[in-house]
Amino acid sequence: MNITPNVGSTDKIARIAVGAILILLALFGTIGWWGWIGVVPLASGLMNWCPAYTLLGINTCPTGNRPGA
Repeated sequence: MNITPNVGSTDKIARIAVGAILILLALFGTIGWWGWIGVVPLASGLMNWCPAYTLLGINTCPTGNRPGA
């Protein structure tokens, strides 16, 4: 399986922020257990790779930042 980065910097920051906020809200009991879904955007932001983007053919990573470019 080839994991080529497909998450750009703005997308990465948004994913990490939203994921962290959801997890914190779940920890403090504000939104309930479903806030743990924040692990998904947090992980994809930290890995610079989104499996849904791969399936849909989306790439927000600039051309100059791709490996091998």
